[in-house]
Amino acid sequence: MFSANFHSRLLVLGDVILDRYIFGNAERVSPEAPVVVLRVDSQEIRLGGAASVAMLLRNLEAEVTLAGVIGDDSDGRTLSSLLRDERIDNRLIWSDPRRPTTSKERVIGRAADRHAHQIVRIDHESTAALDESLESQLADRIAATASQYQAILISDYAKGVCTPLLLRRVIDVANEHGIPVIIDPARIGDYSRYAGATLVKPNRTEAELSTGRSIKSPEDAREAAKTLRDRNRIESVVVTLDKDGMAAASGDGSTAWFPCAAREVYDITGAGDTVLAAMGLCLSARMPLPRTISVANAAAGLQVQKLGVAPIPRDELLREIAMLDAEASRPHCSGTSADSTVELDRLTGRNSTSRICQNLAELRELVAAHRGRGHSVVFTNGCFDLLHVGHVALLQQAAALGDVLIVAVNSDAGVRRLKGPKRPVIGESERAQMIAALGCVSCVVIFDDATPHALLDAVRPDVLVKGGTTPEIVGREIVESYGGRVCRVGEVPGVSTTAVVSRIAASTATTTY
Repeated sequence: MFSANFHSRLLVLGDVILDRYIFGNAERVSPEAPVVVLRVDSQEIRLGGAASVAMLLRNLEAEVTLAGVIGDDSDGRTLSSLLRDERIDNRLIWSDPRRPTTSKERVIGRAADRHAHQIVRIDHESTAALDESLESQLADRIAATASQYQAILISDYAKGVCTPLLLRRVIDVANEHGIPVIIDPARIGDYSRYAGATLVKPNRTEAELSTGRSIKSPEDAREAAKTLRDRNRIESVVVTLDKDGMAAASGDGSTAWFPCAAREVYDITGAGDTVLAAMGLCLSARMPLPRTISVANAAAGLQVQKLGVAPIPRDELLREIAMLDAEASRPHCSGTSADSTVELDRLTGRNSTSRICQNLAELRELVAAHRGRGHSVVFTNGCFDLLHVGHVALLQQAAALGDVLIVAVNSDAGVRRLKGPKRPVIGESERAQMIAALGCVSCVVIFDDATPHALLDAVRPDVLVKGGTTPEIVGREIVESYGGRVCRVGEVPGVSTTAVVSRIAASTATTTY
């Protein structure tokens, strides 16, 4: 899925920054003051801020136009030269002689020629808002060319370029053209300037500031993402949690947590820019949000293992994604419940005690996560009152027909409509928990409708399965209409819930005490 969209044309708008790195060996303490003396042995100049996002996209083989403002100074000329070297379209870069080019100078020291760490950072910048005339020119030019792009990425470092007026015009024109807008927000409290965006991705600290709440757990992050989404009319919000992955509040009203693989962290610089670039590239191809987050997690994991904002070649990211996909796509029914549990944990952050979807939105989210990994989905439904060997055989056979097995369990009211007023024997919650505990089952949902038609429309399973005792397969026409398969599996002779209930009743009637 990811490799198909490396040639998107994207616009990156925001604060362009020139990054300087000074490397050396911290060999002694100065006799003049209690400070480290650094013996410099090399220096580097790199693109930073919105320019680093553009550079990362170019290395992922996207076509990129960068929009922003630089100063009429030597740093501005150096930055323009670097953009040309990276083959980044800089026709929307304006020069303003009244402000300096934003630059960050980092001093990286090594102890005994190893263990490099950042010692200090020196910033040259102006955070004043753009002049109204320059703001208007930039907005007009972006509006005139917006239709050329598959996505617009906004990198807001609060250096004065991303003014509320400019953002409003850019977001509005993008919405008019159906172009997704993905924003890495500034560290500010009010996100109203981002209203109408497709996705906003604050980090933990930014989300805490903008919501006024502490984020100590993935659940805290999910609630913060939901608050920002609802309060600011943003379609989706993803809160990045460094080693704890990402928490998302989606446009369909659902929330989810996406853990990431453990990494040896060398330098966190550039992780946010990398996530923005990866998300922009994925959403320009209209990838589902769960798959987008999976790719962004993989890209950020590679970035933190490098020093500074380093380019991630396309092939390197593809190899990483393939490795993570292979690791997470083990068969669900291999004889233990751990396989399905691990896979589900990776996709949705749930554990084995919560594999019960509470509503249709949550079920859609789960299915989208599995679809994003290329998994085939199997669906079956039933009352499952008094779980017996026939049920287990049905579920095991159904699970063998695909990667993911979703089981829809009739509610108590639904069972009464089908079986009479004395059923069910076991309540819907207990029935769902017993089914969810089986290793071959990926997810359970309770439904109250007379038929599973609404669920089938939402899930669109690859395979619909029913047991051999069922005379008619309800929903066959829905699944076959889009090319899905309908499969009837074998039954265990002489085993049914009705027969089990009858045997229990007979045994009770003849027992004496």
